[in-house]
Amino acid sequence: MKNLNTYLERYAKLAVEVGVNLKEKEGFIITTNVDGLELTRFIAKEAYKAGAKHVEVQLSDDDLTLIRYKYGKDFIFEEFPKWKIDEFDALYNDDYHHIFVIAPDPELLKDIDPKKVNLNQKTASEAMSPIMKYRMTGFTKWSIVAVPSLAWAKSVFPDKEDTDAIDSLWNEIIKACRLDYEDPVKAWKNHDNSLKTYMNFLNENNFSKLKLEGPGTDLEVYLAEDHIWIGGSNDSLEGVPYMANIPTEEVFTAPHAFKVNGKLKATKPLSVNGKLVDDFGFTFKDGVVVDFYAEKGYETLKDLMKNDEGSKRLGEVALVQDDSPISNTGILFNNTLFDENASVHFALGRAYGFNIKNGSKMTNDELLEKGANYSLIHVDFMVGGENLNIFAFKPGGEKIQLFKDGNWII
Repeated sequence: MKNLNTYLERYAKLAVEVGVNLKEKEGFIITTNVDGLELTRFIAKEAYKAGAKHVEVQLSDDDLTLIRYKYGKDFIFEEFPKWKIDEFDALYNDDYHHIFVIAPDPELLKDIDPKKVNLNQKTASEAMSPIMKYRMTGFTKWSIVAVPSLAWAKSVFPDKEDTDAIDSLWNEIIKACRLDYEDPVKAWKNHDNSLKTYMNFLNENNFSKLKLEGPGTDLEVYLAEDHIWIGGSNDSLEGVPYMANIPTEEVFTAPHAFKVNGKLKATKPLSVNGKLVDDFGFTFKDGVVVDFYAEKGYETLKDLMKNDEGSKRLGEVALVQDDSPISNTGILFNNTLFDENASVHFALGRAYGFNIKNGSKMTNDELLEKGANYSLIHVDFMVGGENLNIFAFKPGGEKIQLFKDGNWII
């Protein structure tokens, strides 16, 4: 693609300065696969220029992942290397911060036994749970960015030739991440301020619950006690802002794990554990999924909610208007990082501790007492669209409409 190096330089600078907001003498971890190596090199360069004490690169490969699933003995999916846990624990406690450069294949594991995939995911989630605490509370700054893989590009543009598909996906990533601006860092700081306007409105009003109405959706969602809305950047425990997702268009908080009732229909497919789930929805009673359906990927969704009791409850509600840069592309990205920022969405599973006042200092049990869900998983799915209306209620009962026909009206 023409001028790709210029965009990679801008992307790397954005990832380091806005995504992780790396400071001098902090350590830096980059997790990626082989398709992300080119951007990873640019990011490493920017990290060292910013004063990183060390850049640690963790590399994976889709073919090696498939080899493990196809030829590995069953027992390997029941174990997780302790040294990996020890390594993350040591790195995070030594002031290392983390960026993930993803280049996914949405259906990498479509031909792999779903029971094996689910077991591996559950084993890894259980083992990594203590490590996730660092990122879920703001102890560790982190960010996710994406680059095209051929498989991802072809899933988005199936009728294009390989090179054209990759170039087309790059063009959409460039626009969504504001890399077509002369100064993307400045553009993102302005965008962050815009999201903070909605965040401040929601926090000032301290709404107690939301009501969502749309095709296949009629849901009442109470919000966790002492909840906090976050939009755009979040502050680390040391008060340093970082942008966990690039791109992002959301303002989000923690729903009450035990106070969700009604029906909720997804409006976009979900790629989870290398498999696609489509045309699906849930029925909630007292916060828990009591019924669900899926025209595609039913077993994958069923297995996902077998991880633990919390995997059948909600851990995040995020407001994104339909008239947003990513939504306006009209493209289904088959990737949660992008699709969730085109749509109002929820997450099954764990809530973020920083969505509760002083929650970053609370134990999981203390957070749960506030209504912030605990689980081994956190999986976003999209429910927004042009026909969605959202109402918010103050503790005294006053009703305010937030979204009309998919868009903010405040």
